[in-house]
Amino acid sequence: MKNFNYHQSTKILFGRGRVNELAEVVLQYGKRALLVTTPASGQALVEQYSRVMKLLVSKGIHVAHYDGVMPNPTVSAISAGALMARKLGAEVIIGLGGGSSMDAAKAISVEATHPGTSWDYLFYKSPQPDPSRLLPVIAVSTTSGTGSQVTQVAVVTNPDVRDKSALYNNILYPQVCIVDPELMLSVPKFVTATTGFDVLCHAFESTVNPGTGAYVDLLAWEAISIVAENLPRVLSNLNDIDAREKMAWADTLAGLCIANAGVTLPHGMGMAIGGMYPHVAHGEALAIVYPAFAEFTWKAAVPQFAGLAKSLNSQLKGYSDEDAAQKCPAEIIKFLQLIGLNKKLRDINMPENEIEVLAKQCMVLPDYKGNPRVATDKEMIELVKLSY
Repeated sequence: MKNFNYHQSTKILFGRGRVNELAEVVLQYGKRALLVTTPASGQALVEQYSRVMKLLVSKGIHVAHYDGVMPNPTVSAISAGALMARKLGAEVIIGLGGGSSMDAAKAISVEATHPGTSWDYLFYKSPQPDPSRLLPVIAVSTTSGTGSQVTQVAVVTNPDVRDKSALYNNILYPQVCIVDPELMLSVPKFVTATTGFDVLCHAFESTVNPGTGAYVDLLAWEAISIVAENLPRVLSNLNDIDAREKMAWADTLAGLCIANAGVTLPHGMGMAIGGMYPHVAHGEALAIVYPAFAEFTWKAAVPQFAGLAKSLNSQLKGYSDEDAAQKCPAEIIKFLQLIGLNKKLRDINMPENEIEVLAKQCMVLPDYKGNPRVATDKEMIELVKLSY
């Protein structure tokens, strides 16, 4: 067995109705809280935000609500939230929502307590945030999902340079996360599909990343099997609380995996797509590039791709690993068709003349270097073309 490391500092409160414990959790850190969310775009979110506000206020917590987070949160959105946190004198930040809201909460914690903007503290820059200055973050996930509730990552987009990158530091783990499947019942079909596919990607990429190990493998394959069975099920009935609960658990497992092993080629490509075309959801970008990634990579990781193929299609369980792995790209396409995400870059209105520009951007983040087969410049262009 290979040596491995595993780190997790977030306290996880998992289960139906656990959001009712939020106020008690907040009071462990202070009585002035900034609630970070997306805008209330429908009645379901209005009710959700109102419920959470009432829970907090009923316990004497002074709450300011920053609802300026959008998908692929921008540097300016983080700055606006940080300004509100400073004016409030916030003692704790609550990220309520999907990955965008939870990532924004982490980034706001940094910018509200440090000079400059969140973009100044990306993973490759120095100095990094001072842990003694950070505001504690409580993550309340409402999608399944990005796993952000249990990771040390905060993804931020800079539209001025058409780039999407991340703050990455072990001091950015939320102090506490609440994973309550009841909060996920109102998530619409497209968001359920894109976030659910992201779970599968997190889990699978962690199995082929060099940082993987026995513990990550254990969590990852459990998550993969749950998604293969339950994502189609929940998409056929968005009110299936049992399937929602299982997807929430898979999301949490996959988040634990990427926090300790990391992602690979598809995430580097997906981040580049989101940076250049911010209207594209992260899981949607991953769906676009996954067939090309699988075709490019499977020979370099036969056992893992065989395992994925057999998880997606139980009829392949009698096949040899080599034969099953070879069929994996086709099985991924079938699964994407099943969940309504079988798309190409042309479908998200990417100009064909930007193929080489996007390929270059796909190699900015180091994720592609952790792939079992590392793409050259020319191979990256071909991968983008295959995804177009």
